[in-house]
Order: sequence, then C-alpha cells, then structure tokens
Amino acid sequence: MKKSPLIKGRGAQSNHPNRFLAHIQEHRDDFLEYCRIQDEPVDNAKTLYLPIHPKTIVNEVKSPDLSMEFSMNPYQGCEHGCVYCYARNTHEYWGYSAGLDFEKRILIKQNAARLLEERLKKKSWKANTIVMSGNTDCYQPAEKKFRITRACLQVFLKYRHPVGIITKNDLILRDLDLLRELNRYNLVAVHISVTTLSERTRRMLEPRTSTAKKRLKLIKKLSEAGIPVNAMLAPIIPGINSHELLSLARTCAEHGAISFGYTVVRLNGAIGKLFTEWIRMAMPDRASKVLNQIASCHGGQLNDSRFGIRTRGEGKLAEQIKEMARLARSKYYKGKGLPSLDATLHGSYKNDQLRLF
Repeated sequence: MKKSPLIKGRGAQSNHPNRFLAHIQEHRDDFLEYCRIQDEPVDNAKTLYLPIHPKTIVNEVKSPDLSMEFSMNPYQGCEHGCVYCYARNTHEYWGYSAGLDFEKRILIKQNAARLLEERLKKKSWKANTIVMSGNTDCYQPAEKKFRITRACLQVFLKYRHPVGIITKNDLILRDLDLLRELNRYNLVAVHISVTTLSERTRRMLEPRTSTAKKRLKLIKKLSEAGIPVNAMLAPIIPGINSHELLSLARTCAEHGAISFGYTVVRLNGAIGKLFTEWIRMAMPDRASKVLNQIASCHGGQLNDSRFGIRTRGEGKLAEQIKEMARLARSKYYKGKGLPSLDATLHGSYKNDQLRLF
C-alpha cells in the first residue's frame, strides 16, 4: 500500500469528527456561506480569517496546574499548526474540527482591545496580571495583518496594567517599543516557547512557527532590552525532544532567559487521535515507542485529566525528566527568577491624564 504523503505546512493531517454534534450544522452552514461570499473553495488550503465579536475577552483561569489567574486570546485557532497543541479542542466549541480546521479557520476577535479597555476601566476590577495567549498564540501570522495584540498592549500601557505574553513567534519584536515602555513600569514579562533546537524536529512538530534559531535571537534581543524572559520548554515529548531538556535550558540561559518551565505532553480530547495519525505518518519507525512512552507518563493513557499530575506526569520517565529539570535549574538558573509585576500602578493613569491640563 502506497504511503500517504504528509500535508506540508500543516501539523494535523485531517479533520476528525466534532464531539459537539448538535452545534455542527449551524456553524458549518455559516462557514459555507462565508466561503460563498468570499468566492473561496471550501477545501482550499488557504487559511481563512473569520471575524467574530465576543461579549468578553478576559477569562478567569481556574486550573490549579497553571500559575496565571487571568488570560485573554485575540484569536481562536492558530496557524502555527503545532500538532500537540492542547488548545485544538476548543475549536470544537465553535463547530469546527480540532484538526485542520484549527489551523485553517482562524477566528478574529476584532473588538478585543475595546473589551479589554472596558474591563480595565471598571471600578470593581482589581489589577492582576492578564496573560495573552493562554490558549492560542497572540503573535501567530494573523497578527501581522490585524494588529489586535498591539492594540491590546496599548491599552495595558494606557491603564498601567501588568501583562504577560506567551509566544513562539518573533513577530513580537515589532512591538518592542511598547514592551520597553511597559517594562519601564515593571508591567510586562515574556514567555518564549522553545520546544527543540533541531530544525528538522521543529518543522515536523510546529510547521508554521519561527525557527529555533530565531526564537533564541528573540530571547537575546528582549533580554538585552531589559525585558524579563521565561523560556517555556514545553511540551517535553518522550522519544522526540525529551533528550534535549538540559541543552534547551542551557542554551536559553546563555541567550538571556532568567527562568524556565516545562510540561510533559498529554494528548487530551481529540488530540490523541490527531497526534497518533500524525506520528504514524511522520515518524513511522518510532511511532509505537513514542506513544507507549507518553502513555507510561499518564497511567497507561495518552490523556490525563488529574490535577497536579497531568502536566508533570508520573512514573520512571516523568521522574527522569523532573530530575533533568532540577539539575538544569541548579546549573544554569541558580539565584534567578522572573520578577513580580507591579499591580499597584493601575489607576495612576488618571493622574497622568490630569497633568495634561
């Protein structure tokens, strides 16, 4: 039997059925109507940008496994195409597939900056760091065109409000002027995701992201500008990049990162099938070994929903990864760490405005 070729430039290799069947037809009809208006073939490989106008933009994060308390995402879906991405499942809530739809149907939250400003202006709002990209990358390719992330950063600066940013795209350097100004008030920290130092591995795992080399340069440029950078070595995938953890941590430290974090991959929801399909096509010689090793970190399953365990895993492999991380921190990050952002300045913008008179 002839082997099916990988779809170049995409992580997922197909669209799997949506779990929320009751909502599919309505959204499918909306999508078909959009294609008709745009004169766009339904199965065209081109990414479609679909404008939406949500009622809220800031989300409270209740997971005990995450350090952030609030997040916001200017975009839903992500063209980066990381095959392991946990956020793929959220695309099903909109009636799309967690597979190729997640990479090709990007929902654009055009009113994000206005919604953010409305939240920050509320008397009842107590300033707390809001992390951009808690779900999908705020500097994915769509940002180059729509500039929603930049507009939101301007709002954070205007209201002197702390913000965290998670990205793996060097497009963030376009906004270095705003980042410098935010950092002048101790209002920003940047988390750069670096999954591998191997370009071959990066191209397979994360087909439309910035190269590893560019991400390291990004860490260096941000650090040289005085902006605190945390390296996110995540996810660690046994049999694919787990052997790189020490070298990743060392190299990021050498480029200026002052801390790092990691998670052990878990393939929740639809991602288990998508990842399994992908690895059997992309790495057929080691697919079974990798899948078995991932399962060994999660009680024999690819998925893991147990708070406190799901992001770190358990068992021998997970313990080895944990020990490597401990060693890396003691060797390359001793005495270092991200500073706490200043949440006391929120509201001081009113005084600044009064000075204008």
